[in-house]
Amino acid sequence: MHMIHSMKRLSGGLALGIALTMYGREEEADTLIEQMTRDQDPILRYGGMYALALAYRGTANNKAIHQLLHFAVSDVSDDVRRTAVMGLGFVLYNEPEQTPRIVSLLSESYNPHVRYGAALAVGISCAGTGLSDAISLLEPLTSDVVDFVRQGALIAMAIVMIQTNESFDSRVGTFRRQLQKIILDKHEDTMSKMGAILASGILDAGGRNVTIKLRSRNKHDKLTAVIGLAVFTQFWHWYPLLYFISLAFSPTAIIGLNSNLEVPKFEFMSHAKPSLFEYPKPTTQQATTSAVELPTAILSTYAKAKSRAKKDAESKAAANQEKTAAEAESKAANQEKSTEDASGSTSGKAADAMQVDSSAEKKAAEPEPAFQILTNPARVVPLQEKFIKFIEGSRYVPVRPAPCGGFILLRDTQPSEAEELVVLTDAPATGQPVPGASAMAVDDEPQPPQPFEYLS
Repeated sequence: MHMIHSMKRLSGGLALGIALTMYGREEEADTLIEQMTRDQDPILRYGGMYALALAYRGTANNKAIHQLLHFAVSDVSDDVRRTAVMGLGFVLYNEPEQTPRIVSLLSESYNPHVRYGAALAVGISCAGTGLSDAISLLEPLTSDVVDFVRQGALIAMAIVMIQTNESFDSRVGTFRRQLQKIILDKHEDTMSKMGAILASGILDAGGRNVTIKLRSRNKHDKLTAVIGLAVFTQFWHWYPLLYFISLAFSPTAIIGLNSNLEVPKFEFMSHAKPSLFEYPKPTTQQATTSAVELPTAILSTYAKAKSRAKKDAESKAAANQEKTAAEAESKAANQEKSTEDASGSTSGKAADAMQVDSSAEKKAAEPEPAFQILTNPARVVPLQEKFIKFIEGSRYVPVRPAPCGGFILLRDTQPSEAEELVVLTDAPATGQPVPGASAMAVDDEPQPPQPFEYLS
């Protein structure tokens, strides 16, 4: 049995390897794709789906889409059908708005493998967009009746929502709380819990300073990111391939550099409300452990003595209560007159206090500013880049005005004056991201694990 599994894994690896060699070949790959997709071996047809997806990656080619849809509904192998639907995500990532519409019916298929493929297709094509239609399609799949469909939907939702906060879409906060609930629930099945853990890691990847983008700002395909996601999806067969998702992560920042490739101090503006692009608020963890009350053994003699003591205490308390009530009545009669005289002034003070409180509330509810001043270098997420403007009269201006993100080469309009440079420091131990923080020192890196043998 172990030999059979090893041969299947080897065959699957070879099929994927052939598919990777067809990356971006488009029509040149048609002959090989035809041979692989017509083979009787489902493993080769499985590789053919990846070859088709990667050959036409990011092209939205109609022929490729029709072929993948054909195999998604007609192939006899669940692996092939699942991969065919997933391949749509690679073909359509240049037009993410189209993917939810194309796979909407497939996401309601009776076959759970097709539903899983639809979830990941949306995640891959809509990665980092926070697209509302994508979130709406994935929401019901996160509570699917099949555990591995829930796993795929949770992972896909995290890929779509990465670097999106609750101010941008309220469902982000709901999803984060859902992940926390699944992770802490002892009765949740293993596959769903694994999906929630992976999704939580993706949302917080790189200290929430990275995103997943399959295309650059100049609309060029990012080969490393596409290949990273393609191999990542193979975790279905071998969990260690999960780590390939790190190849798809791209840092999100604006880092201005002068002619000496140093980081000068200057400010620029983000013409959007700060809450739209700030770090997501942390979810509060609720206490999950509670004290377990065990039954206490009570002797009959102890119960009788306790009952007798209780009756004596009740009789004494009743006598004391009657005495206290009589005293209270006499005091109330003496103070009634003075209370009536002071009532007018007291009501006036209360009204003044209420007026002060209301003014304090109005002051606290000040409107949020419509812009934000950022200091070089700064965290700027992709959706925020179109709101970035350089301040008029600034000493530093970009050599190339657009696109406004990543490393930006700056021109100094006052070269004769001394420059003030940013001092790069190590990140603090608090875990809070700091602009300009340098990488961890080599001496602080953890040691590699001891050699071991992996037995599947």
